Amino acid sequence: MFDKGQIVKVLIPNVINTGYDYRLTESAEIGDFVHCTVMNQHYIGVIIGLGDSKLDSSKIKSVISVYKFSSLSKEDIDWIYKMSDWTLMTPGAVLRLILNVPDAFNDPKTEMLYSVDTDLKFKMTETRQLVIDAFNSNGNDLMSINDIRNISHVSLAVIKSMIKSNILKIEKSRIKPEHNRFVYEYTDACPVQLNTEQQKAADSIAESLNDKFVVHLLDGVTGSGKTQVYFDSILRVYNTGKSVLVMMPEIALTAQFISRFEKRFGAPPVVWHSNLTAARRRDIWRGVAEGKIRIVIGTRSALFLPWQKLGLIIVDEEHDTSYKQEDMGNYHARDMAVLRAKISNIPVVLASATPSMETLHNVFLGKYNWLRLTSRFGGAQLPSIETIDMRKNKIDTYVMPGSDKPIDGCLSNVLCNKIKDTLDKHQQTMLFINRRGFAPIIQCNKCGWISECLDCSVGLTYHKHIGKLMCHMCGKTQPLPKVCPKCGHEVTMRGIGIEKIQQEISFKFPTARTALVSSDTILSRESLERLVSQMEQGQIDIIIGTQILAKGHHFPNLTLVGVVDADMGLFGTDFRAPEHTFQQLFQVAGRAGRGECLGKVLLQTYQPDNPVIKAICANDRDSFINQDMEARRVAKMPPFGQLIAVIVEAPKEQLLKNYCKKLSDVTPIIQGGKIMGPIVAQIYQIRNWYRMRFLVVAEKNIKLQPVVREWINKIKQPANIRIKIDVNPQSFS
Repeated sequence: MFDKGQIVKVLIPNVINTGYDYRLTESAEIGDFVHCTVMNQHYIGVIIGLGDSKLDSSKIKSVISVYKFSSLSKEDIDWIYKMSDWTLMTPGAVLRLILNVPDAFNDPKTEMLYSVDTDLKFKMTETRQLVIDAFNSNGNDLMSINDIRNISHVSLAVIKSMIKSNILKIEKSRIKPEHNRFVYEYTDACPVQLNTEQQKAADSIAESLNDKFVVHLLDGVTGSGKTQVYFDSILRVYNTGKSVLVMMPEIALTAQFISRFEKRFGAPPVVWHSNLTAARRRDIWRGVAEGKIRIVIGTRSALFLPWQKLGLIIVDEEHDTSYKQEDMGNYHARDMAVLRAKISNIPVVLASATPSMETLHNVFLGKYNWLRLTSRFGGAQLPSIETIDMRKNKIDTYVMPGSDKPIDGCLSNVLCNKIKDTLDKHQQTMLFINRRGFAPIIQCNKCGWISECLDCSVGLTYHKHIGKLMCHMCGKTQPLPKVCPKCGHEVTMRGIGIEKIQQEISFKFPTARTALVSSDTILSRESLERLVSQMEQGQIDIIIGTQILAKGHHFPNLTLVGVVDADMGLFGTDFRAPEHTFQQLFQVAGRAGRGECLGKVLLQTYQPDNPVIKAICANDRDSFINQDMEARRVAKMPPFGQLIAVIVEAPKEQLLKNYCKKLSDVTPIIQGGKIMGPIVAQIYQIRNWYRMRFLVVAEKNIKLQPVVREWINKIKQPANIRIKIDVNPQSFS
């Protein structure tokens, strides 16, 4: 306990500090939150110890106030510093992830709140639907104009027109927070009888629930009922008075999950994600901080809520690359969840049908407990998986009505015949390709010109539904040129996107009801929920989409999955390309045959003998794992070695090159490792910032982070230089 008047060190949530000294205006303890100022900027900080700056006491400012409603525990503070050591983020940058709702410490500002009148008859547009979805995603809470704009991403003009048309109505001014509105009581309202494998896994997890750090890998084939296993653990932990976090890679996956959760436990979970109103974020943050909210389903940022008595962390789809954060610091949420669980001495469950190589390696070393579910829950059978050898199978051209120009198709006759059979049986088909838009390459066949973004060094993709070219890095659009801007010759479209597949389906199966699923068409969680509902009710015959379709969805009448280009991810420069391709194809294949009817998966490929393709067809995941593990062991790639990427960015090329040259001149010698680069990044320019990369490679047993930190600190970083340090990078662009 620190007394009034004592000097303490306060960690501030920004990227540059390691703590500043302040004088207390009342007694406080380590972990207490305080209101203070730095350079006349107001911050909420946390006390981390005694002051040690040795400044004259007259120069030390006092805190403005001390908050008593909550605090960080010793384990929380240890986690901040250990995460900082591992990721090379500053402690203040880590704290910023926790204190990302500063309004939680203040009464809400007075602002006008609006409701939406869905009973009013009005013309529905895409932008108006986004506003409606924003309200739905927040339980139809009253919303301010700022809330509506931040969540729906529509223009102010759209909102004003809806107010003018009385679609949005002023209700009242915000008065006070409601800290108890998300506090629910949970019971086993609908018990589920687990099968033998599930019960064995649930019992194994239960043995570690009493203050014991264990990492469980819940490794089950798609549809094996992994969720029901950890539902059992959730209730056990909740009944002891402790809290539970369930992490999901994308909030879009939660629709069916929330329904199953509420059915099982008699009340909805609290859901945490980026598209919440300011009031809802504040109330949930405060509820967790006060220990009133004890079960949360959320994306990676939910890990940084101010948990009280956290008793269990579950990481669903632990292999998913969405857990890798690359915006506000680089960290992997799965790894940080394991670190947090270790510090707090609690269990963590990693669940997946296709676990990451790093996780499996820890299983093989005996560090993680391996729980396997080898059969589908309820007696459903795994689908049969076959290849369509595109070297031998014919693809027809077709001519759209009103045109005389033949178009190259992308669906083989074999796949089309199977689609017809599926339609005749009144069953559903999923067609998968992980490529948005209509055509990814717009090129002149005469001079070779290719359409590229002016701000990013990537090609533009043609999107038919907006009739424009789009950059998938910065989002800018521009018109499709009628002729080549260099030579005036006609331009052509090359490659396949989901819109091109839909066009071919509409020509060959004109009566089939189709739907597109990608980040371009699914603009909110609610739009995905509507589509899922339409699939469940049989209102869609053929669903065509990207990787969003590969994750977690359960469609009982979906019996055919066609992968249009199974080779797409096989030959990238990333050593993880085989792993990611296997995971993606295995997951999307797992959508087929989850109901009463047997499922069929067809992979269109020019490489039917590729080890990844062969392993998927044989349902032989272990064979693929052994091959990929051996290749990584020989190459000393993770999990048998370490990688740290250092990405340097600057708005001018010469400035970038000069700074990288200085870093290169002081490159340290690493016993058992080396620093490679600098080289131009695979994507050299993003939003008018130029990029170069160093790659630090080392053996597994070397403490690499201190070496990298000391090296980077040797050269003063100019204000117009950005450095991103990525430990165990998942992307090499």
